[in-house]
Amino acid sequence: MKLQLSYLQEKVIHKAIKITGSKSETNRSLLLQALFPNVTIENLSNSDDGEVMQKGLKKSMGEVDIHHAGTAMRFLTAYFASQQGKEVILTGSKRMKERPIKVLVEALTDLGAEIKYVNNEGYPPIKITGKKLNRSKVSLPANISSQYISALLLIAPSLENGLELDLVGKITSIPYINMTLALLDQIGVNTQFKGNTIKIEPKRQVKDTTLTVESDWSSASYFYSIVALSDVGTKIQLSSYKKDSLQGDIVLSEIYKDFGVETTFLENKITIAKIANCKLSTVAYDLSNAPDTAQTISVTCLGLNVGCHLSGLHTLPIKETDRLAALKTEFEKLGAKAEIDAESLTLQASEQIISGVSIDTYNDHRMAMAFAPLGLKTKLIINDAGVVSKSYPDFWKDLETLGFDIIEM
Repeated sequence: MKLQLSYLQEKVIHKAIKITGSKSETNRSLLLQALFPNVTIENLSNSDDGEVMQKGLKKSMGEVDIHHAGTAMRFLTAYFASQQGKEVILTGSKRMKERPIKVLVEALTDLGAEIKYVNNEGYPPIKITGKKLNRSKVSLPANISSQYISALLLIAPSLENGLELDLVGKITSIPYINMTLALLDQIGVNTQFKGNTIKIEPKRQVKDTTLTVESDWSSASYFYSIVALSDVGTKIQLSSYKKDSLQGDIVLSEIYKDFGVETTFLENKITIAKIANCKLSTVAYDLSNAPDTAQTISVTCLGLNVGCHLSGLHTLPIKETDRLAALKTEFEKLGAKAEIDAESLTLQASEQIISGVSIDTYNDHRMAMAFAPLGLKTKLIINDAGVVSKSYPDFWKDLETLGFDIIEM
């Protein structure tokens, strides 16, 4: 599906949008529910990733295809490795077969798991023969994707002796680790995170517990961008959100102050409002704890004619696509100059944006949604626009609610 975007109305928007549950919280909660069936979940994400995770957890034999869902690949690897009597081949899309899994496989093997590579060593597909994991101590590099770490933490209470996890080096993506620990705490699991060591005590049973999934702050990022690129006076209300969020991307509420956007928390809703025009010529952010916001923030900067240097992005090259390379390519098509290295992006301020450009999305939902707000500034085309279903199936419908003119080509 190819969509043409533009915005023909006055750029002062007053609307309310409801966003479904965070896929990060959803997939963590689903795994805990599989281990402890008396856990109930409310406000599940309606994303492809959430559906793939649910289907995967119901399997006990044969092939489990998680398509593009990286979170499901990491979490299900740990889950099936710890499930005695289950034997599956975990596979995914062509891109998924290029995304490394070796660090997690080695950690699980150290705990006693039986996992074999079907094709290429270090990459999916993998054959997992579930076993009782008796060992309880393991180490991981601290600067890897937090999903590897969370995968181990989530299965930890079901292990006979729990888990002591030593993180070697400087820890990144701490908010996602804390999200996992907070969910474990909510179901009554004892956890401890001191220095670079995390300890999870075993738990045979948990009390009846309801986990309510907060709406996705990553999805909220696109509305922050829309407000920032709109005129002063624009207000968008989003639900359901909370001030004490477990999600690291809540940092958006602070970052977007630089772009004249104010966030007000009211019960389970937020109102984001454009209260002033951005007067900065350049900004710099370390996004180690919120790398999924990098695409949105950099596109916002392009639309505002603001230069930016974004660092802490070392996990982006192994996402749905190499996100740093993809951003550089698309920015240059729009007439901007961008430089990248292994962990950062530098975008020069650009006074003019080339109109009518076709944005490629690289099988990456965030590429489609991050560039969409530029429709406020210029006419553009989003290729393979249906990729948004991975995390936010209603995205284009919600943009039409805001007044975007969207034409299927």
